[in-house]
Amino acid sequence: MPMRGLSGVGRAAAWAAALLFSAIAPSQGLTQKRDLTAPEATSPMPLSPGPPGPGTTLVPLAPSAAPPVAQAVPMVPAGHVALALSARYGRDAPAIGSGLVWRVYAAKPDATGVFRLIKEDRAASPTFVLPPGNYVVHASLGLASAAKAVQLRAETVREVFEIPAGGIRLEARVGDVRIPAGQISFDIFTGSQFDTTERRPIAQNVLTGDFVLLPEGTYYIVSNYGDGNSVVRSDVRVQAAKLTDIVVTHRAAVMTLKLVNESGGEALANTQWTVLTPGGDVIKESIGAFPRVVLAEGDYHVIARNEGKTYQRDFKVITGVDGEIEVQAR
Repeated sequence: MPMRGLSGVGRAAAWAAALLFSAIAPSQGLTQKRDLTAPEATSPMPLSPGPPGPGTTLVPLAPSAAPPVAQAVPMVPAGHVALALSARYGRDAPAIGSGLVWRVYAAKPDATGVFRLIKEDRAASPTFVLPPGNYVVHASLGLASAAKAVQLRAETVREVFEIPAGGIRLEARVGDVRIPAGQISFDIFTGSQFDTTERRPIAQNVLTGDFVLLPEGTYYIVSNYGDGNSVVRSDVRVQAAKLTDIVVTHRAAVMTLKLVNESGGEALANTQWTVLTPGGDVIKESIGAFPRVVLAEGDYHVIARNEGKTYQRDFKVITGVDGEIEVQAR
């Protein structure tokens, strides 16, 4: 963000805006995949104040903690000013009791153009003791954040930050069966799935049970079950000071592929596999005696290649019905 021509509080305010913009900047590429179903969401419940780990976005949900206790202003040496900070989920909303990361920056860049980090704290309501002057204070809670330009003169300054953040906790099922954590992952994007603008995920490879803190707003979740074609895209609304449990339902099954000389026989090693749709689109390729693949409900064609010969058959996948697909080598 260009800052030429700004000085004092104006320059600090511009730097605060830059911090806010960068707080949720994405870092990874977007992969478009086909959708199958929509999620079921429970009613939002009050957000548990279980703290994120330092510097992280994804945290396990912790038991409810007591509300933060106001900290006494420490002794302030001569020539310094106290800056007392706290945060809440929004105007007239509860105080944020944990999980905050506070950073105080110089309001002007140094000779290299960098805004120097002066102090950092992870308390719910820290008090910084600083020389008089202009500063930028940045508060983050997961992927949500707020920043302010502050002036310190002689008297203690108290600032309350409003961070309208909420949380989502993700889970996926096939029918009534919960998909194990190691077989499912979620990517989170800003906005709705019906917005065709290409975007990058703000969180990737989120696991079942992870608690994600986000700015209040609309997001869509891409749920990937296995590495085949069972992918679900779902919209969700994040509300300030609320935790929403999201259950995504996949219509899929786990299939094990086997090339055998006779029905029920031993699987032949070093077999090359290609799973296709009836229209010829390749879904999965692999090598092995009995590879496992997660496939969305539907009809498929499989090709097995072994020792220079090719064998094939059609098969059907029914939601929740895992099984073996035998291809006979004859």
